[in-house]
Amino acid sequence: MKKTSAIIIGISSDIGTALCRKWTGNGWQVTGTYRKKTPAMKKLEKEGACFFFCDVAKPASCIAACRKLEKVCRAWDLLVMLPASLKPIGPFSEDRFSDWQNSVELNFINQMLLVHQLLPLRRRGSLLGPCVLFFSAGGINDAPVNYSAYTAAKIATVKMAELLAEEIKDTRFVTIGPGWVKTKIHQETLAAGSKAGANYRRTADKFKKGNFTPMEKILDCCDWIVNQPKSIVSGRNFHVNHDQWGTKKFSGKLAREPHLLKLRKYGSI
Repeated sequence: MKKTSAIIIGISSDIGTALCRKWTGNGWQVTGTYRKKTPAMKKLEKEGACFFFCDVAKPASCIAACRKLEKVCRAWDLLVMLPASLKPIGPFSEDRFSDWQNSVELNFINQMLLVHQLLPLRRRGSLLGPCVLFFSAGGINDAPVNYSAYTAAKIATVKMAELLAEEIKDTRFVTIGPGWVKTKIHQETLAAGSKAGANYRRTADKFKKGNFTPMEKILDCCDWIVNQPKSIVSGRNFHVNHDQWGTKKFSGKLAREPHLLKLRKYGSI
């Protein structure tokens, strides 16, 4: 039996590190990219994980990382995309457009570049087929104020997962909304202060009360998705807290309703 092989783009993120720790513990081969090395990565390297530098904000760095990844990971089963930045935070009309554009490139365009480059390396012929996991965010069902670049990029990611699911039949493409997780990304909101609007107080309250999605729940959701067939998960956007993933009833509903958990127009006159 060949080891399950995973590539984690953004392994230095809190979720990336947790996924790597769990999957290497399960005997998987885990390869990943980082922008800044963290102390936790040293232990993961000792456990067999392999890392390469990649600044996802720069296309040339993405291409260089892919060339290194293809030398050590020629047949991946799972590709996880985790890089994210909330910046620029503030009204669209007051943002420098170059900052807004750079955010969309980091949160969407350059991640699609990485997927495009790495897709030829996916393992073919397995029972469930390879899986690409993207992480989504709020904004699908409402309109977060002062986070337009990040929100637009994440919504584009959700739709792109559905498009890729239809185009590439041998691979599963899934997005996951983790909810509020105690990770480094929220420091961007706290640093933005009044530019974050009402979300500044909401974020500060979350840290004060410690009301976050448990990391273990996110890991369990990822594992459940990875072990589901294309008909159940591909092209869909799951929320860790709001969806009843892991239950037979919910899986049956997904099998019967092809539009469930996908971006659709709401209502009509």
